[in-house]
Amino acid sequence: MSISKIFFICAFFISSSLNAQYQIKELTAQKGVSIRAMSVPSEKVIWASGSKGMVAKSTNEGVSFEWMQVKGYEKRDFRAMHAWNDQEAIIVAVAAPAIILKTIDGGVSWNKVYENADTSMFLDAIHFSDQNNGTVIGDPIDGHLFILKTTNKGLTWDKLPKEYFKSDLKNGEAFFASSNSNLIHVGKELLFVTGGLSSRLWYNGEAESLPLLQGSSSTGANSMAVSPNGKNIVIVGGDFANDKLANQNIVGYDLFQTTKNKNLTGMKLSWKQIALSNPNGYKSSVEFVDNDRLITCGTSGVDFSNNKGGTWEKITDASFHIVKKHPTKRGAYLAGAGGRISFVEL
Repeated sequence: MSISKIFFICAFFISSSLNAQYQIKELTAQKGVSIRAMSVPSEKVIWASGSKGMVAKSTNEGVSFEWMQVKGYEKRDFRAMHAWNDQEAIIVAVAAPAIILKTIDGGVSWNKVYENADTSMFLDAIHFSDQNNGTVIGDPIDGHLFILKTTNKGLTWDKLPKEYFKSDLKNGEAFFASSNSNLIHVGKELLFVTGGLSSRLWYNGEAESLPLLQGSSSTGANSMAVSPNGKNIVIVGGDFANDKLANQNIVGYDLFQTTKNKNLTGMKLSWKQIALSNPNGYKSSVEFVDNDRLITCGTSGVDFSNNKGGTWEKITDASFHIVKKHPTKRGAYLAGAGGRISFVEL
């Protein structure tokens, strides 16, 4: 047997062994539905939403799922959601008219809590800093950022005034509604990332350029995650039109609390970039499994790191749009096209 053939056989078994470490188990699927949002409020409860007005819910840790189509919204794409428990959840429809719906009976009925008929509307993501306070971000309207805030669990929403933003949007700078994860709260502080012709990290109305691929409508930041201890942020993205390109698709920061002034009357968040290696290709979602381990996914596949992104190991080439960690187990849920919701133990 030739040396090259021996090498090929060894490489095959090594690759198979690596893949075998991470068995991805499909939990449910729904033909023709693309899932872009998931919420895992507890160990047993999983919610997901996506195209064709579809919402999925499990109350037994993914053993079975109930699929429901929101009546009257069969053609809408719910790319953002948040759930508090198995009964109370909120979903956000992209494009015009912008719609936010809430259920308090497990999805049996949905009440409209916000609507905006402006033809320029495109709502991208939702995030709650605590039980009551939440934020929805949308693509720019007339060149200005569009952000909604709630203080009562999404029952009512108010638009942030233009005066809040100290930085101006650049031409072609917007958001990606790829995984409902381009904004986070660190404590009560809101951070979010933009993409497109310019890709920046926004905090307290000011923006800082990101060292990610940018310059075209398909490039830039897609997702961000903060470590459980609040000390690190990781942002992923790339170019979804060239999803195999593994270049400038990640950036990480150490987070610090610094005083706002000499009188120590407040705190301000600041950050310092840390060196990370690039995962394999474009990524639309990233999650900290714990303070050291990360999982990220996209149409290019799923990658895993056990050293805060210092190195990456490919789990699978299978395409997924979004990843959410399990609240208690060492694993994560993945979801994407075909209504697929899967679980991988890590």
